[in-house]
Amino acid sequence: MSTHKEIKKITTNTIQKMKDQGEKVAMITAYDFSFAGIFDKAGVDIILVGDSASNVMAGHETTLPITLDQMIYHASSVVRGVSRSLVLVDLPFGSYQGNSKEALFSTVRIMKETGAHGIKLEGGEEILESVKRILSSGIPVMGHLGLTPQSIYKFGTYSVRAKEEAEAVKLKRDALLLQQAGCFALLLEKIPAQLAKEVSESLSIPTIGIGAGKYCDGQVLVMHDLLGINTEFKPRFLRQYLNLHEQITEAVKRYASDVKTMQFPNDTEQY
Repeated sequence: MSTHKEIKKITTNTIQKMKDQGEKVAMITAYDFSFAGIFDKAGVDIILVGDSASNVMAGHETTLPITLDQMIYHASSVVRGVSRSLVLVDLPFGSYQGNSKEALFSTVRIMKETGAHGIKLEGGEEILESVKRILSSGIPVMGHLGLTPQSIYKFGTYSVRAKEEAEAVKLKRDALLLQQAGCFALLLEKIPAQLAKEVSESLSIPTIGIGAGKYCDGQVLVMHDLLGINTEFKPRFLRQYLNLHEQITEAVKRYASDVKTMQFPNDTEQY
């Protein structure tokens, strides 16, 4: 009999059970095979192939330029590195707004071409028709409210959302609409902790926070931020667990220096 412990796959059902049992959900972004494999083995519950790839992988100022084809490329790379985590993919800007048929078409392409387990999209009531259409085809959807980076030109700033009563009321309403439509979870970005607490308690589905305080049912961070690869971005909500920027710089400097001073390769490093 094999003593190999069976790898327990995380599903949307697992995530729901975690909320029901009060266990917090750990989520991180990834964009390639190697990091996805590391994160999967490290025990994160959800890996998000974020449209933040537009910023951290491609160097764009916003998430708007990344295309559906590029998201599919990143997502298929990630899926090949994962055996346990739930993999979600962001629907990129312009691939679902205003046309629920296009939203479904984009989602089906992601699911067929990447092997991912579900998608995430931004917005509330405005995109409800798209959410319902995607869900009716049996594809899990995570909603995203609060600061929705694809709408950055409308907001004009990346500051905290829903501080005003009207926006907070709309957010609570949108959260319920997304739950009723059938979303399995909801991401809350950069909103007051108290509002996130109210929303999390009012919903039966799990909430994942980023800059939304400790009362959410889980948390997500961008890998480049928490690993300290990207050092420019220092919001209050970010805890940097490593300074890879410094460590990588140091390592590569030593390598370059060793090559130039003929210390690499040495006698034992050749055939």
